[in-house]
Amino acid sequence: MGTVFCFAQFMIRIGDYNNLRVVRSTSVGVFLGDNEGTEILLPNKYVPEGIQLDQELRVFCYLDHEERPIATTLEPLIKRDGFAFLEVAEVNNVGAFMDWGLEKQLLVPFREQNKKLEKGKKYIVHCFLDEKSFRLVASTKVDRFLKNRQGDFEVNAQVDLLVNRKTDLGWEVIVGDGFKGLLFFSDVFRPVAIGDRFQGFIKKVREDGKLDVSLEPTGVQMLDATADKIYSRLVAEGGFLPLHDKSTPEEIKGTLHLSKKSFKKGIGILYKQRKIELLPNGIRLKK
Repeated sequence: MGTVFCFAQFMIRIGDYNNLRVVRSTSVGVFLGDNEGTEILLPNKYVPEGIQLDQELRVFCYLDHEERPIATTLEPLIKRDGFAFLEVAEVNNVGAFMDWGLEKQLLVPFREQNKKLEKGKKYIVHCFLDEKSFRLVASTKVDRFLKNRQGDFEVNAQVDLLVNRKTDLGWEVIVGDGFKGLLFFSDVFRPVAIGDRFQGFIKKVREDGKLDVSLEPTGVQMLDATADKIYSRLVAEGGFLPLHDKSTPEEIKGTLHLSKKSFKKGIGILYKQRKIELLPNGIRLKK
């Protein structure tokens, strides 16, 4: 038999993905184990066809309705120590329950709500393992989980962004695995809304650890990236785009999500490389 579950010593990471091997099969599913001898059940409905003894599987491990550790091959919308934009599936006298893509919904206790959550609405939440109950819970009080120290970021580094809220200066974003960032309105050339995920670039690392980010890199890297973006769009559109020097910033923004300044620099590079022709009504790939 496998190790009796004790969360203080549980080696399999609850609320995260684990690479485990098949150690035995039962009528209810297969048991997966780690190198420490700890086992966890993967129910029959998640067992891949043709599974073999000692085969390694990547599974997500969490607690079922009876608070027992269990594995699944489903991929949740959030994992432990992560952030996501989730919808409230139910509200009762315990708290709000979020749909995170698994059978058992993710609880946001009342104490972890910065305002009363409403069924059917979506909120930015942080998922963590409660130290007292050893249960996975979520919180809308995301600010206290964001890191204030400086991360190991360099200017122009490409990063994952999650839009958290709108401020007077721009969009506050969560950078990577939990750093604070700000996307200024002046650097936005595409539609943005709370909950959006996209890749951006580090514009500046502030002394207080906060980050300024942009949707485009700066300097030479920006020119190369912009030129590549315009070229790829030309290919996708059959070799022609109805954009030129006289196009309005709104037309360029609506088509390419670029500023007019970036667009002009990008087509300048492509023209010098003899990849495009400049026409009165647009730009065309050279044959």
